[in-house]
Amino acid sequence: MKFDLTHDIFKTIAEVSNEMGIPVFVVGGFVRDRILGRSCKDIDFVCVGDSISFAKECARVIDPKINVSYFKNFGTAMFRYEDLEIEFVGARKESYSTNSRKPDVEQGTIEDDQLRRDFTINALAVEITGDTESEIIDPFNGLQDLEQQIIKTPTDPDITFSDDPLRMMRAIRFSSQLKFDIDPDVMKAIERNSSRIQIVSMERIIDELNKIILSPKPSVGFDMLFKSGVLKLIFPEMVQLYGVDVKNGIGHKDNFYHTLKVLDNVAEKSDDLWLRWAAILHDIAKPATKRFDDESGWTFHGHEFLGSKMVPSIFRRLKLPLNDKMKFVKKLVLLHLRPISLTSENITDSAVRRLLFEAGDDIDALMQLCEADITSKNKQKVQRYLKNFELVRERLKTVEE
Repeated sequence: MKFDLTHDIFKTIAEVSNEMGIPVFVVGGFVRDRILGRSCKDIDFVCVGDSISFAKECARVIDPKINVSYFKNFGTAMFRYEDLEIEFVGARKESYSTNSRKPDVEQGTIEDDQLRRDFTINALAVEITGDTESEIIDPFNGLQDLEQQIIKTPTDPDITFSDDPLRMMRAIRFSSQLKFDIDPDVMKAIERNSSRIQIVSMERIIDELNKIILSPKPSVGFDMLFKSGVLKLIFPEMVQLYGVDVKNGIGHKDNFYHTLKVLDNVAEKSDDLWLRWAAILHDIAKPATKRFDDESGWTFHGHEFLGSKMVPSIFRRLKLPLNDKMKFVKKLVLLHLRPISLTSENITDSAVRRLLFEAGDDIDALMQLCEADITSKNKQKVQRYLKNFELVRERLKTVEE
């Protein structure tokens, strides 16, 4: 299979490669996404030689004013060109100890570099020679896996995930983003190695988790994180939502899967990461507030108040920002039940104004969350709720004016 290399950057890379005598390959996500027809603004190059010197020379040829960031310890360098983020790394071999995800590194060949890649679909490489089309180097049948839409590892998945446990979350993230299946043997290896995620820094974990949250249908990723045992280790508060208690023949909905449905509903309407986080946390205090009343059945009184108080500590532990983003999520968790009360006929205009004041500029986001919170399987009930919400919107608009 031929790969298109017509962008100007590839011509420059080829010229510098010839001048310096350093073979260079474009690898990984850029190759994968171009084959899939997805846009990609990050290009990774592997140099069989001094990657930092190579990057500096490329930047000089393109524009001497370009600033090159580099890290000698890792042998990586990067710069921005137009709307692209371009990174260079030296071809290398890696070996890992059991208690760290930081590898011992030594120089290697392009074959060594492909072997250390996480998944077959990310191990594709194309040599930059100056030709506008080149053959794809595919030692692990990544092209076939792309066609079959499946996530596999180049080597034994137990070794892959034990060496670098973050790859477990990356597998789930790619599955969620690309709508690919994870190979059954790979999924079993994630389950076997799930405890290894605890050696990964929370900063790295939350970066992958946010990418899952921003995927087209985030429930897919969360369901895999849950079933693999990874979610229990990184986000136990969410796992506590799982399950249904039954007393006197009365049960309640599974608040874990309800939350995933709310998250998907929000994702259909908004790409806002923090609105999606509000969906994830809107019922987070239900386990702590669950009570059974002989007359009313299961209740969760005050879960919105306790949930809003839990938001800062959850954000702090997950290394999420403790700024206005956290305050936004906290506000929506606190207020997420309020709009439904506005459907009552005896609610005064002052109560509506109070909600408008408390929600402020986030009233539209709050209404999106509340509408997403309608997850009943009873179609008539859903239609009734939606009709009520239209009335609420009209009332909010009228009172605001």
